[in-house]
Amino acid sequence: MTTQAKTFDHKKTFTLCLCALFTALAAVGAFIKIPIPHLPITLQTFFTTLAGLLLGGELGAASVAVYVILGLIGVPIFTEGGGFTYVLKPSFGYLVAFIIGAYVTGKIANAKREPSLIRLLIACFAGTAVIYAVGMGYFYAAKNLWVAGDGMSVKALFAACFFPVIPGDCVKCVAAALLAKRLIPLTQRYRMLLRSEAKD
Repeated sequence: MTTQAKTFDHKKTFTLCLCALFTALAAVGAFIKIPIPHLPITLQTFFTTLAGLLLGGELGAASVAVYVILGLIGVPIFTEGGGFTYVLKPSFGYLVAFIIGAYVTGKIANAKREPSLIRLLIACFAGTAVIYAVGMGYFYAAKNLWVAGDGMSVKALFAACFFPVIPGDCVKCVAAALLAKRLIPLTQRYRMLLRSEAKD
């Protein structure tokens, strides 16, 4: 095997390990939670946002998508278990939203080789906004279309899914941006080291 091929293999292994790490962290984040009515507060948004920041849009979304797929095939890694019937739960929209949010966050953050803290913060809040839009939209549809009950008004939706969780998510966005600002140069340095080895 040539040096260039070995370097490519190392880069591929490094990337796969990072993806697997964030898949695992998304699962762990589901069980670090504060139970509140309707929608528990978890660390999932922190880890899925960080996945987008460090892995980029495509790989960040892919790592979260693997987590969702594992849960849908029956591995009990969602907040309330797992299995395909989870798609009927009002909270399932947030799982889909995590994938899209990681992609949006990664695309904005990695549009620059060395993103500023401001760009990272914008990326985090943009991804979180997507998570809220998709997650709350699905939650509202589920409550009013296929979940038995009295339905849910828009006012009740915001009272259940927005106001109780937005302060914590703002803190998580800031924490993710600050952590990514320190970690992005390290991951880039490793990739540059591998690239220089390939030229030698």
